[in-house]
Amino acid sequence: MVERYFLGEGTRFEPTKQDWTPIDSISSHMVLAVVAAEDNLFLSHWGFDFKSMKEARDEMLSGKRVRGASTISMQVAKNVFLWHGRTWTRKVLEAGFTILTEVFWSKQRIMEIYLNIAELGPAIYGVEAASQQYFKRSAADLSRNQSALLTSVLPNPLHRNPSKPTQYMRSYQQRILKNMRNIEKVDFKKQNAKP
Repeated sequence: MVERYFLGEGTRFEPTKQDWTPIDSISSHMVLAVVAAEDNLFLSHWGFDFKSMKEARDEMLSGKRVRGASTISMQVAKNVFLWHGRTWTRKVLEAGFTILTEVFWSKQRIMEIYLNIAELGPAIYGVEAASQQYFKRSAADLSRNQSALLTSVLPNPLHRNPSKPTQYMRSYQQRILKNMRNIEKVDFKKQNAKP
């Protein structure tokens, strides 16, 4: 948030919108949508999805478009403790902080922090502020469709607006909804069932 406020193109000196909201006051549809779109193995890994990391590396080495392989835990570690960028120094620090978050915070706490700090629009952070901005409702009242649509902005929050979705966003929303049906629900009581 600080980096975007002082250095962000298009967000510099823009007032930040963010309302911290306990996870119990956020729609379970939103939790499920984020897991479905960002990290479907969230409850079963210790912060790293090594299969996705290997696939991303292989794609990069073959000259394909570089895609991310960050888990929700990695994104929380980066956004809470570090700066944006793709340097090896930051990546190493991110790995260390990811391990610490997984050791000291529950999956439910990691998700709560993620849902409150995720950038969901220019100078808009967290699900509550985004829900109010785009849907004129609280995060607790987000529907399944709204949750999937809001999640569709995450790869590019400065250029995607869920109140004016593009065809690509609608298509991505449908993929998220399909994955939500496959996952069915996020049960934080199962977090200790890690491999």
